[in-house]
Amino acid sequence: MRIAVGGIHIECSTYNPILNEEKDFRVVRGEELLANPYFAFLGDYDAEFLPTIHARAIAGGPVARHTYEAFKAEFLERLKPLLPLDGLYLAMHGAMYVEGMEDAEGDWIGATRALVGDHCMISASYDLHGNVTQRILDALDMYSTYRTAPHIDVEETMRRSVSMLVKSLKTGVKPVLLWAPIPVVLPGERTSTVDEPAKSLYAELPGIDALDGVWDASLMVGYVWADEPRTTAAAIMTGTDRTVLEREAKRLAKAYWDVREEFVFGCETGSIEECVSKAITSPTGPVVLAESGDNPTGGGVGDRADLLAELIAKGATGVVFAGIADQAATETCYAAGVGATLKLTVGASLDTKGSKPVTGRFLVKFLHETADAADRQAVVSIGGIDLVLSAKRRPYHNIVDFIRLGLDPRTAKIVVVKSGYLSPELAPIANPNLMALSAGVVDQFVERLPRLRKEHPTYPFDKDFSFEPQAFLSARSANR
Repeated sequence: MRIAVGGIHIECSTYNPILNEEKDFRVVRGEELLANPYFAFLGDYDAEFLPTIHARAIAGGPVARHTYEAFKAEFLERLKPLLPLDGLYLAMHGAMYVEGMEDAEGDWIGATRALVGDHCMISASYDLHGNVTQRILDALDMYSTYRTAPHIDVEETMRRSVSMLVKSLKTGVKPVLLWAPIPVVLPGERTSTVDEPAKSLYAELPGIDALDGVWDASLMVGYVWADEPRTTAAAIMTGTDRTVLEREAKRLAKAYWDVREEFVFGCETGSIEECVSKAITSPTGPVVLAESGDNPTGGGVGDRADLLAELIAKGATGVVFAGIADQAATETCYAAGVGATLKLTVGASLDTKGSKPVTGRFLVKFLHETADAADRQAVVSIGGIDLVLSAKRRPYHNIVDFIRLGLDPRTAKIVVVKSGYLSPELAPIANPNLMALSAGVVDQFVERLPRLRKEHPTYPFDKDFSFEPQAFLSARSANR
């Protein structure tokens, strides 16, 4: 079995003004792809895997058109000499937006199908916060998506996708693929699988998998910060019994619809002012305060200083704030060195229209040693706040992200991260967890953001309408 491997993985807020260029992606090519730990699991399968290119970036703004076209062209050029192929595995995210283009994954996967031909079986894995279309599914044979948010089943999902592909090629069975779109699109912070009702909904999926005629059951939350017609939740089924697949897709879609009003935030929320006040007066700690509207792993810019300004104004102490992306301020710290006291203007360096910067005198406490200028990070202090500045947009979700900078979130009174729901490492130390429903390009109040291209009606933008699920076959499944 000759199976090619590749793809592109990014989540893009259409409200984010900062374009993603090639420099923002981590790219693996050729044999480097197979050697990457992300794809190490492929070695467990009895098949010949042929690497192409895989490009991956943290969430952000739209992908620059020239960057996308270059990646797609290279992917297709690397595929050509591998033809004919038995199969192709695409490791995708599903929420990519390319400037001047809608349904970018549809373009990528459609072009791929046109090149490899009808005989090649294609399986894809997605993030549950991706968006799908009929065009995408028409070009695929098998599909699987994450079942956890926060995402702790990435490899498991990739394995499901590859296992189906290997099973199909070994047995000669060509499965049916269908979907039932659901006119609901909610933030991931309201649909975390550790909270109800998502927890119970996703707990049903293994049982559906176990039914005769079902290979995989997927439930998509969708990506709400993409103002595209394809933005929607969906139930997607792969298997051999069309009747069972249609029944389960409709049942799951209806179950999701029926609990649409029950999706709530899994932690205490409030405005920036309310959350800062609660954090300062909390008798327990560390308080982990998530600044949700500027979350870089959700598509936020990562440079807003609104919350920092409020902490300074209220005289907060014992604070670790990680972090604010500001290349100029970071470079100034490196030029001055540890121990220097500087007047810095921090924040609003990328999205200059989104928020106001903070200007003050900061003490440089720590500089991260790195040969890569883009990886520079400085710890500065102002009052009782230790602030992390970074040369590029980045999350701080793991304990090691802090420890390598000489900080320990476990001993701080208040830990601020630009996040929505907390990562699996930060959630256990939060005592308590607060989420600031702050402004930004990934605003949790999605109804406050412009809706120019999303479908009508869609909950929660529209509320007074009824819905009965329908199942739609992929084009390649129609005659199976």
